[in-house]
Amino acid sequence: MPHAQTDPEPQEREDAQPEGARAARKPSRQHTGRRRNAEARKAILDVTFDLLRTGGADGGLTIDAIAEAAGVGRQTIYRWWPSKGAVVAEAMAYRARGIVPVRDTGSFAGNLTAFLTDSFAGLEDAGLLRVLRQLAAAAQQDAHVAEVVADFTAQRRAALRTLLAAGQDSGDIRPEADLGMLVDMAYGVLWYRALISHAPLDAAAARSLATHLIAAGRPA
Repeated sequence: MPHAQTDPEPQEREDAQPEGARAARKPSRQHTGRRRNAEARKAILDVTFDLLRTGGADGGLTIDAIAEAAGVGRQTIYRWWPSKGAVVAEAMAYRARGIVPVRDTGSFAGNLTAFLTDSFAGLEDAGLLRVLRQLAAAAQQDAHVAEVVADFTAQRRAALRTLLAAGQDSGDIRPEADLGMLVDMAYGVLWYRALISHAPLDAAAARSLATHLIAAGRPA
């Protein structure tokens, strides 16, 4: 009498399956690690900006204070940034991207006005305005702070230059226009009014500035 056929042992069934099928059932530690890294990085940038906003650029901000507030170790911060200044620059640029998102209003003039309006509105935050003034002052004496300001402003200049280049593509800005000069004009107004406070940085100022920039770059 033939023996009844029995199922293979569980381990044998496991081994008999293709390697890819077994791997598909296993949780992806790589994806989990990336998600945790992204969350930790965001936490570091958020707390750095909050510490800047509440304590100011000269309020005793340290890597230890950032690490403690973010719930990470010092080594985690230094894994991604070479210095405190680098963290500060990215934290400010990160928050600026949230304050001044990329908008599509349907026209170049609308997009430029929205960019400038959002940029000016962000400086209604007294804490952020104080930080910018402190950094601008300290940059005159401290090379490390100067690098922070340079990195931050370079990122914001690049965002506006991209918008102006789109204006060239749409025909609203002439092809040979000096985009660097137009960027200087825009941020010259922002920084001058932020530092001197002789006139407001409000929606009306943003609309007026947008009109003048378009006029300066308009095709003949």
